[in-house]
Amino acid sequence: MPTAEIAGVTVDVNEEGYMTDPAQWTRAIGEAIAAELGITMTDAHWAVIEFLQKDYAEKGVMPTIRRVKNAGGIPTKELYALFPDGPLKKASKIAGLPKPSSCI
Repeated sequence: MPTAEIAGVTVDVNEEGYMTDPAQWTRAIGEAIAAELGITMTDAHWAVIEFLQKDYAEKGVMPTIRRVKNAGGIPTKELYALFPDGPLKKASKIAGLPKPSSCI
């Protein structure tokens, strides 16, 4: 299995660079991935990340944008403003979670 060094830590990743073991994730890793994607994290960004991680831990699958809006209370427009050009794809990568199946 491939690995990558992120924020000074070696983590397991897939061929697209998504972490494959959410237990290896730390906030510093999330910050480093966000920086690579050109995103400066704010409290609003962290609210999305925390929702994704909690929902994934409970359900075992990545939530859809609709679920983030309905269950997470995060409007779709805000999600796109926080994570432009593929919000769920970018947010899941920052959160150390698998790439959503809905993303190409």
